[in-house]
Amino acid sequence: MSEKKNPPMPPRSEEEVVFGDELPVLPIRNAVLFPGAVAPFDVGREKSVALVEDVDNLPGPVIAIFAQRDPSTDDPGAEDLYPMGCAARVLKALKHSSGNYSLILQGLTRIRLDSVTAHTPYLRAKIRRMDEPATEDVEAEALAMSLRDIAKQVIQLMPELPREAGSLIDSIQAPGALADLVAANLDAPVEEKAQLIETIDVKERIRKVLRLLTRQLEILKMRERINSQIKEEMGKNQREYVLRQQLKAIKEELGEDDGDQGDLDGLEDRIAKANLPTEAETVAKKQLKRLRTMQVGSAEYTVVRTYLDWILDVPWTQSTQDNLDIGSVRKVLDEDHYGLEKVKKRILEYLAVRKLKQDKKGPILCLLGPPGVGKTSLGRSIARALGRKFHRVSLGGVHDEAAIRGHRRTYVGALPGQIIQGMKKSGTINPVFMMDEVDKIGHDFRGDPSAALLEVLDPEQNNTFADHYLEIPYDLSHVMFVATANVADPIPPPLRDRMEILEIPGYTRKEKLAIARQHLLPKQLSEHGLTTEQLEVTDKALEEIIDHYTREAGVRSLERQIAGVIRGVAVKVAEGDTQKRRVDNEDDLHEFLGPAKYTSEVAERTAESGVATGLAWTSVGGEILFIEATRMYGTGKLQLTGQLGDVMKESAQAALSFVRSNASRYSIAKDFLEKSDLHIHIPAGAMPKDGPSAGVTMFTALVSLLTGIKVRHDVAMTGEITLRGRVLPIGGLKEKVLAAHRAGIKRIIVPERNRADLEEVPKEVVDELQFFFVSRMEQVLEAALERLPEPAPATEESKDGEKKEIEKSEKSSIASN
Repeated sequence: MSEKKNPPMPPRSEEEVVFGDELPVLPIRNAVLFPGAVAPFDVGREKSVALVEDVDNLPGPVIAIFAQRDPSTDDPGAEDLYPMGCAARVLKALKHSSGNYSLILQGLTRIRLDSVTAHTPYLRAKIRRMDEPATEDVEAEALAMSLRDIAKQVIQLMPELPREAGSLIDSIQAPGALADLVAANLDAPVEEKAQLIETIDVKERIRKVLRLLTRQLEILKMRERINSQIKEEMGKNQREYVLRQQLKAIKEELGEDDGDQGDLDGLEDRIAKANLPTEAETVAKKQLKRLRTMQVGSAEYTVVRTYLDWILDVPWTQSTQDNLDIGSVRKVLDEDHYGLEKVKKRILEYLAVRKLKQDKKGPILCLLGPPGVGKTSLGRSIARALGRKFHRVSLGGVHDEAAIRGHRRTYVGALPGQIIQGMKKSGTINPVFMMDEVDKIGHDFRGDPSAALLEVLDPEQNNTFADHYLEIPYDLSHVMFVATANVADPIPPPLRDRMEILEIPGYTRKEKLAIARQHLLPKQLSEHGLTTEQLEVTDKALEEIIDHYTREAGVRSLERQIAGVIRGVAVKVAEGDTQKRRVDNEDDLHEFLGPAKYTSEVAERTAESGVATGLAWTSVGGEILFIEATRMYGTGKLQLTGQLGDVMKESAQAALSFVRSNASRYSIAKDFLEKSDLHIHIPAGAMPKDGPSAGVTMFTALVSLLTGIKVRHDVAMTGEITLRGRVLPIGGLKEKVLAAHRAGIKRIIVPERNRADLEEVPKEVVDELQFFFVSRMEQVLEAALERLPEPAPATEESKDGEKKEIEKSEKSSIASN
């Protein structure tokens, strides 16, 4: 029902209302006047004012009231009015100072507009009276009772209506009059009220009013429920506020007020401002609610408080903007590191893809190489080039799975794992995360950390990484993970499968010189407080350090030697020597570093027969390997020393077997083992050695020993052999070639099937070496020995046997190919 406070409706008079069939018309906006209703109206339009001023001159104070279809029409005609209206008596007219009038009208009976008879000075129209038929049947009475009951319910839910409204409804007995009374006070659009006044049939009119009134009743009930809920919530909050204030006052009286409640309010503000994911926000609010009910001194209070701090301290949405300028990134990488083109190329590729596709997941790179080649510093350089935060975690020696996933909160002193701790320290969701020494992870009864890393480094899983402490899925897909390792073999295959391995085998002599000049020397001068005005180290001196004071794949030892020179000069400067020092030659280095530590022993070692130079791969880069063979009186035994692994032992057996089966080809007596023992030794016996690449070197050393022909002093070799004399390919060619280059080797024997691997070796190294690509042992001897042994004169029997042996060997080779 309408909230507008209309004057109460008087009961309809039983006397007949008399008026003619032509009445002045007063159009009204946004309202409908019903028979029996008394309502106020404001009149301001020119024609309407003229009608009111002329009302006293009318035969009777009765006018026709019609509602406008469009309220914005200022001068409505018959077509702008609803066809049904109400004849009304003017009870009172009050003129305002503005010239407008306020009228109080009483609705009399329904009328229909037939035609307009005059437009000036105001509308006049022919009208027809529409009296409603008499209704005294049971259905009408029942409808009227239902309408009366619902109207009373509406009145109870609307306290703004006067108390007399209920009594007024009870006083009206005529069903049609009751329907008009309720319709007049309904809160309904003009269109719906116009339909009600056009409905002459009383029962149909009551049904329509009932539908509208029932809808309004439901709306009022819903409003009441909403208001009740709001009042209940407000009452609960107010009650909690009062109780908190009382609790605060009690604590103040007891002297226990430590401001903790203020801290909890601060936590609530932090949760609201943290922009947490839905799940994290739900957990944080739940824990804060628990915290409010706990005693401050309890142990659980501290645990929950620390847990909440971790949730709020870990970054959930904060990120840094990537530097997408490829030229700028290339410049930064070149400034920080010399060489390493393969790694730099991969970083620029990632950046280019990131520029084209913003939501690309971060790569999982693994920098593989010996110590000192700059793997860790390269990760820091990547972060600086991309404009990201950098965090480093060392995994060497980690045995506990909880170091990665964290401890569950049930343990005393539980904390998140190193992954979540690193994210907190970096403060962003997209740092460069360096995982150092991933090949040195251990495992024991406490779990397998490498298995825990699978979820961290798997791009398909790490967007929902589950830390045991947080127990909330955390998104690691924006992180750029960079792992480092010295050797790939110790890394578990499932973990290695999730990483893109970029090899950094080591530096050439030229690269080391450039790194020392551009990076190491300026860095050490700065760290020791000296300048180029006090000390000059020439390229010749740096080359001397590289050749005779270091022998490594990286530059860590080189940096230490440079630091040793600078420290020696720093002592003199601190003593007051202001003269500029120039370190230029071996004598100057001898003063600061002592005698040379490394000399070329290749020529000395291979001056005798039975010694061959091999090439080996180790976790710290390539190395040269001397293999010595000697012969002594005995019973045909083969002795192997030098801590050889099973693979190298088998290579030695295969080499001896091939020599014995081809003894006549190399002028070796077939019974050379009957009264002799052979001993193969690899010096540096304290170092374990193994691998499938020493076969050709052992074979060459044995042939040299048994024929007395020396091996060339400038030759090194690598390759595995078969019993049929074929040379098999090997791995780690780049590291081995660099090691040979450092040792002064000029000629290298390489398996034919490794020819393509030579593309990875720096061009300046390839240009200084001579390579021999071999596929059979005869070719190895041609390149390695000073001269080829002459075959012994063969008898007819031996020729036939040798011919059959060669044919059999060739058939086997063809089949194997």
